[in-house]
Amino acid sequence: MGSVRELLLLTAALGAAVFQQSTRPRARDLGITPGSFPTGPLNAITDVAGVRVGHTTIIEGDNIRTGVTAIVPHSGNLFQEKVPGAVFVGNAFGKLAGSTQVAELGTIETPIVLTNTLSVGTAMDAVVRWTLAQPGNERVQSVNALVGETNDGALNDIRGLHVTREHVTAAITSARGGAVDEGAVGAGTGTIAFGWKGGIGTSSRLVRQGTDTWTIGVLVQTNYGGRLVLGGMPIWKTLTPDERGAGGSCMIVVATDAPVDARDLRRLAVRAIYALARTGSTYSNGSGDFAIAFSTHPSLRVTSAAAPQSRTILPTDSVSGLFEAVLDATEEAVDNSLLKATDTTGNGRTIRAIPIEPLKALLEGHR
Repeated sequence: MGSVRELLLLTAALGAAVFQQSTRPRARDLGITPGSFPTGPLNAITDVAGVRVGHTTIIEGDNIRTGVTAIVPHSGNLFQEKVPGAVFVGNAFGKLAGSTQVAELGTIETPIVLTNTLSVGTAMDAVVRWTLAQPGNERVQSVNALVGETNDGALNDIRGLHVTREHVTAAITSARGGAVDEGAVGAGTGTIAFGWKGGIGTSSRLVRQGTDTWTIGVLVQTNYGGRLVLGGMPIWKTLTPDERGAGGSCMIVVATDAPVDARDLRRLAVRAIYALARTGSTYSNGSGDFAIAFSTHPSLRVTSAAAPQSRTILPTDSVSGLFEAVLDATEEAVDNSLLKATDTTGNGRTIRAIPIEPLKALLEGHR
């Protein structure tokens, strides 16, 4: 009976957390609207057609607060239809497994998985096994799993290695389009940002160029520090958490349907890292700041075909709008990760979510 009771308590706790996050505002609900470009319909990375996101949230007992978030670039066989991709490292105090092959070949061939620092190996194992099991991959003998992390050890029993292959596989197989859960979910369950509860956040922008409209989508896993700025307001001067931290890390995933190759995708990733400065990041010694960018444009898929293929590439002089969109969407994704998070207790400590009513008062006074 004890195990049944524990399951009921866990279910109730998860339900309460979901309800709290659903009632907390996103940035735009508070009038925080970075930049001039419009957002996509969902204001999420899933506004890029075909992109899916899945979470596994692991909350057990008093000390397990961790999880997995998976970003799947398209619904086909990713290994057989690789997407162009790139990475940029702002500060390498962290682990982005698989990044060297992405930098060398300019392609991404698996779902992108985010988790905690000590679960990178488990996640890589799970991604490899999932990829090998996909129909059409029966002869595959090399898989470059792309797995990033931040350290959630302040709230989570990270040394307990509680993330399993099954958790990772569940995040991948549950990945869907549509609205994306934000805050203390998935890989953001145990993270902290600017001394407040951090988590998963997302945003998007639409960039009109002639007769074309391109979508930029961003998803972040925030676990870093500095002096928090929201909507241009130096929040840190007035609204302070119980404890401050300058370390931690931030993982950023940028998706676009624009026809840009690995070279310009890396330039998009660079701008995503730059955008953290807008939020008040101090890019500390202990912060692992990584950005991954990919394009879903069908003409740029890399297959096993031996013959030359025709590609559509956006001229270099036309990427400035995409750069601006990445800056704005990354800033807003970080804002959403903080605003949608909820108070979280683990390892004997409680990290509060940024309080909404005092924040509203500050923002109103700033306008």
